[in-house]
Amino acid sequence: MVQHNDFMDLSRRRFLKKSAIFGVGAGLDLGSIPHFGNASIRIGIIGLDTSHAVAFTKLFNAENPLKEFEGFKVVSAFPYGSMKISSSMERIPEYTKAVQDMGVRISNSIEELLEEIDVVLLETNDGNLHLEQARKVFKANKPLFIDKPVAANYKEVKAIYSEAQESGVPLFSASSLRYQQNVHAIRNEDLLGKIIGCDTFSPAEIEPGHSDLFWYGIHGVEMLFTVMGPGCESVKRIYSHDADIVVGKWADGRIGTFRGMRTGVHDYGGTAFGTGGNLTLGSFDGYEALAKQIARFFRTKVSPVDFTETLEIYAFMDAAEKSKLQGGAEVLCTI
Repeated sequence: MVQHNDFMDLSRRRFLKKSAIFGVGAGLDLGSIPHFGNASIRIGIIGLDTSHAVAFTKLFNAENPLKEFEGFKVVSAFPYGSMKISSSMERIPEYTKAVQDMGVRISNSIEELLEEIDVVLLETNDGNLHLEQARKVFKANKPLFIDKPVAANYKEVKAIYSEAQESGVPLFSASSLRYQQNVHAIRNEDLLGKIIGCDTFSPAEIEPGHSDLFWYGIHGVEMLFTVMGPGCESVKRIYSHDADIVVGKWADGRIGTFRGMRTGVHDYGGTAFGTGGNLTLGSFDGYEALAKQIARFFRTKVSPVDFTETLEIYAFMDAAEKSKLQGGAEVLCTI
């Protein structure tokens, strides 16, 4: 079964005390959250080296935004951002101009940005910078959404969540694939009866300095956990240069698999298996659904994903890394 160390025992106790501000969304009916009128919420973005920053700004700063985005505006952004990953650095000028054209002011530092905003989207592509950047947000006591990956390695993922709890700052992180239509529906509606298994796939390009699956495999792994729920007890990984197969065994005997691909078509999907039928999960359908969840999080200060599930997702990928290093051995999924 999933192992819980001293960190998690302490975290769970703190979680019960702080759930109102830190967030537990497992039983929350997000559709019942009221619209908050014309309350103005100023959003700041850290990191303009990913297309996600531009996509979110388009939704929040639209001339005629959807109801869920009314009262929000991205007002300030700090561009940096990775200085080591060339593919990220090269995007910064283009994405900086794109958000400026939507009325966003460019700040000279994170500290300057934090003086001008109410909530933060941490969009920096390089997970190695997230702990340092998140600490500045925690110090400023601003609710924080961290885009994938939470951090570059599991030790820093745990540190971010622990320090968020210590500071009492609401924190939320998720892949947009969690809210792909069929994936989200399976988790929140009785479409297939009891889920008995799931296979997912996504791109899984590897970026040096990050645990292998953290960089891009996170999308398919988060789909897997959205369907299966938490409770994975062990992981085995078969690795080749072009692909991965990661097999997770849940504590109740169910099996879930993730295929990570580094060749072929760049696509996302899978199949969920239930006692009442099977369902194809479908492909990526944009950022709007995730942005709606972020908006509700910023209004309510309640994360729609239990933080222990997010930790288990990263523990699954960390165990897959260890399994690879051990030649495909079965490794406990330990949070």
